[in-house]
Amino acid sequence: MGAILSGCESEVRSSNNNAAKLTNGEQAAASQNIEVWPKLNPALDPDPAVEAKISHLMEKMTIEEKVGQIIQAEIKYITPEDVKKYHIGSVLNGGGTYPNNDKFSSPQDWLELSEAFFKASMDTSDGGVAIPIIWGSDAVHGHNNIVGATLFPHNIGLGAARDPEMIRRIGIATAKEVAVTGVDWTFAPTIAVVRDDRWGRTYESYSEDPAVVGAYAQAMVEGLQGDKSDADFLRGENLVATAKHFIGDGGTVRGIDRGDNQVPERELAEVHGAGYLSALPAGVQTVMASFNSWNGERLHGHRYLLTNVLKERLGFDGFVVGDWNGHRFVPGCSVDSCAAAINAGLDMFMVPSDWKALYHNTLEQAKAGEIGTERLNDAVRRILRVKIRAGLFEHIRPLAGKDGILGNKEHRELAREAVRKSLVLLKNNEKLVPINPSQNVLVVGDGAHNLSKQSGGWTISWQGTGNTREDFPGATTIFEGIQAFVAASGGQAVLSESGDFSASTFANGGGPDVAVVVYGEEPYAEWHGDIASIEYQLGEKSDLAKLKALRDAGIPVVSVFLTGRPLWVNKELNASDAFVVAWLPGSEGQGIADVLFTDENGNVRYEFSGKLPFSWPEFVHQTVLNPYHDEYQPLFALGYGLGSESESTVSNRLSEDGETYSIGELEDAWVLVSRPRAPWGLYIDDAGTLTSVTGNRMASPDDENITVASIDMESQEDARAISWKGARSGAVRLMANSKQDLSRYLAESSALMLDVRVDRKPSHSVTAEVRCGDGCVGALPLQSYLAELEPGSWASISIDLQCFAEQGADFGRVSEAFALASEEELNMAVANIRYVPGAAENAMVKCAG
Repeated sequence: MGAILSGCESEVRSSNNNAAKLTNGEQAAASQNIEVWPKLNPALDPDPAVEAKISHLMEKMTIEEKVGQIIQAEIKYITPEDVKKYHIGSVLNGGGTYPNNDKFSSPQDWLELSEAFFKASMDTSDGGVAIPIIWGSDAVHGHNNIVGATLFPHNIGLGAARDPEMIRRIGIATAKEVAVTGVDWTFAPTIAVVRDDRWGRTYESYSEDPAVVGAYAQAMVEGLQGDKSDADFLRGENLVATAKHFIGDGGTVRGIDRGDNQVPERELAEVHGAGYLSALPAGVQTVMASFNSWNGERLHGHRYLLTNVLKERLGFDGFVVGDWNGHRFVPGCSVDSCAAAINAGLDMFMVPSDWKALYHNTLEQAKAGEIGTERLNDAVRRILRVKIRAGLFEHIRPLAGKDGILGNKEHRELAREAVRKSLVLLKNNEKLVPINPSQNVLVVGDGAHNLSKQSGGWTISWQGTGNTREDFPGATTIFEGIQAFVAASGGQAVLSESGDFSASTFANGGGPDVAVVVYGEEPYAEWHGDIASIEYQLGEKSDLAKLKALRDAGIPVVSVFLTGRPLWVNKELNASDAFVVAWLPGSEGQGIADVLFTDENGNVRYEFSGKLPFSWPEFVHQTVLNPYHDEYQPLFALGYGLGSESESTVSNRLSEDGETYSIGELEDAWVLVSRPRAPWGLYIDDAGTLTSVTGNRMASPDDENITVASIDMESQEDARAISWKGARSGAVRLMANSKQDLSRYLAESSALMLDVRVDRKPSHSVTAEVRCGDGCVGALPLQSYLAELEPGSWASISIDLQCFAEQGADFGRVSEAFALASEEELNMAVANIRYVPGAAENAMVKCAG
């Protein structure tokens, strides 16, 4: 496909510059200019035989069967018997969902469940019409839901490779591994163009450059589905692909996932639409509606964009699927009722658990004419068209259950190639890398021997958390790759996560000749990964301390940075002699050693060839940074990347100044929104024994006196259910490794706000706390307020921060932003914990004075 060049037209640059200056009214007035979108014909010429078959099926289908086709349920909440009874059109497995609720389910287990759903959908014993179900899965960097699959680098790393042909090959390999398990459809690729790197899905984007995204969207769709001109298009070893999320998901204000994209329509089309303008002509068969809004209107209910633009102007003749309960955010809708979304152009609801209620309500709305017959028929025709094109009726699956495909050597070699090509060298003082492997190499950092961390989110579990080494058979950690190569070259590689070493660390009695320090972000997915600051490792900078200690010991230091986005790392750059961005490389960690070391003769084995897919910030406030803005002052520009023979020109004295918590006007300080926000971590304190809450369910040791589990309030795992058995007093704490200065929030009359659900009214003491070290605590009784709440219902509580200060909390050195302590049995849930400036006046809990 040739080289990818950066390239947005000058008018796009102009609209980017002016977007932030437009009022909502001006933006609305600038919208609905359909001429800014190119007029496209359908990617495939209409096939009379296919259309005739659709019409024949439609004539026989009842309205109940038609409504069933537009429902997609999650496999945890539906059975094959349900599929038959309700004529359900689709199922999905969400991140962290597996057949038999077992993450170690074998490919055969997946296939058996797939076959059971298929047989149920084709069972006509009740007089229904046989229409095959279609199973969708988030195979976003390989078949990442199943243990043993090949895990490719996440999209941001692939974007650094600038290699569309390799992307096509990755699509082919992914399709094969998914097809083995009997799954027909992947919710990929994500073709967002990111504008604010605080967004929690930044790593799912190939680049901030629309040209890169456009080239990659076409390549991945062709890899997954096949070439639209080929006879095996969508069939055999191919899958149905999804272009997502339509549209503007990467451009929301402040990078808030599911937020509002406030740009003129030309920018929406030319920047955020770039991937669709190549994926649609390539024949992508499904498009997923986005959670976000465009200028205040939710995409799941946006008739202009879903129907007038996507289907009519851009010629899309496949079907539009919703995202996880995304229809619930359309005004007037709920999880179990949303005629407005179907009327706007949504063709299939993704409704994981509440599908039955939605089915019945949608059926009644269709019978009553609230959903028009023509619109319902169009949705069903589109779904049937894709199922027929994909050969689902014939049920020919040449790879289903076949051995030697999932995680095979060929695919792992491809993933290893992708890792090599994704590495971006930012700094290389005195040409430290590539490293001579015959030396003593000290490998440091918690990312060095950590497959979960190097693979990131959407890996076996939804958030990529809770996994161990045993969950990655056949994979290689970064340290394992280094160790194997260095040993084969006559050197020694020793792992010391802490960075400590002694005279006996190396068998030859020598000290380290070089240190490779592997560190970076912990795994996250979607809005759980939204951040307030792009500074790496807020609070106690333990990784920076390792770098400085090694440098102070006179050891050359190479940083290998694991990240899903550009972050402000000036301090870490200053403390490193060489700095490599490895992104989230996936299962084949040895690809890093391939590039990081020379051969035994000192020759370069593989060149550093990766180029930044996103601009790298020089200052901590540069959360929106790309060449299409006038004020473009990056530390490293889009496309930057040193070669293996290059020496860095980066100073060792980069500015380390910068606000950590907020810049300019004080914003809400989020402590927990779906997951703890850095620098805060969630801990169980059971009579002084601390347990870090890292997975979706954690408990205090031994008798599980206190448990914390992820639950859904409005969205997937956006709240925490907390249970005290009452065996001992205890607490759940949001703690930082170092004390934080939050005095500005006290000065701005802020309130601590949180959503709570009391499942059993407390009969004993419950306190809310803010702590600042031993003997420094502000504690307030909460049980009377909790006792007034209706059990089982969510409510909001707000507490004047001044009350904590009057009880002894010093907001200039906060170690615990919030804690809940109980002396006896208690069951409740919490969500959305934050400090809100100016909210003290209307706080529910006010100070005694």
